[in-house]
Amino acid sequence: MTRGTRRAGALGTALLAALLLVGCASGGSGGSGGDVLPSDQAVPTGTEGAAHFDDYALVTGEGSIDVQLWFDLRCPICQQFEEAAGEQIAGLVDDGTITYSLHPMNFLDRVSAGTYYSSRAGSALTCVAVEDPDALLDAMQVLYEAQPEEGTEGLTNTEINGVLEDGGIEGLGECVDEMPYTSWVQASNDAALAGIEGADVEAIQGTPTLIVNGTSYQGSVSDADAIIDFITSGGQS
Repeated sequence: MTRGTRRAGALGTALLAALLLVGCASGGSGGSGGDVLPSDQAVPTGTEGAAHFDDYALVTGEGSIDVQLWFDLRCPICQQFEEAAGEQIAGLVDDGTITYSLHPMNFLDRVSAGTYYSSRAGSALTCVAVEDPDALLDAMQVLYEAQPEEGTEGLTNTEINGVLEDGGIEGLGECVDEMPYTSWVQASNDAALAGIEGADVEAIQGTPTLIVNGTSYQGSVSDADAIIDFITSGGQS
């Protein structure tokens, strides 16, 4: 998949998200049972590819406008945000307007029937950031397109890799299967709940939370025009 094939479609129902776009409310740390994650992982540090581990961010673009998004790949409201504005945001990355920092969270592990889907999907996205940085936003799109319903076990690691391969993102099967970044996704989640520096919010209370140059977006997650206007104005509109 190339960036140009990304879909941009505003959903029919406009969902107002007051209080930091609290579409999927965070209720604490992620894990909810099910011994499926590596138990002895160290949290990685430094920078590899697009993964800025110390900042708990997957970063793409080099524009002057600082755009940051906190999300959980299991969150249906995050999916709506991606469907509404993902392609246009990717265009702002490509044309050099923004630096886009993605902060994965995993608090919806608790609705994954013990399989830690948010952590595993977040680790898979981080695999892409490390090994194929140019495909980061395409990977996020296809993972949202394949988003499982809350309360189900979600996709297996093999199925997650299949989704990526179907989107043209190949060669990551071993990384996806070994889940080397689940501890980092948990650390990213915990850091977001503990506090955000340089923003008009103290901490992340739900996802998606969009912050542009330190200002949080308070509008509809499905209003692409409002989202893009907020971003291109540097958080002023």
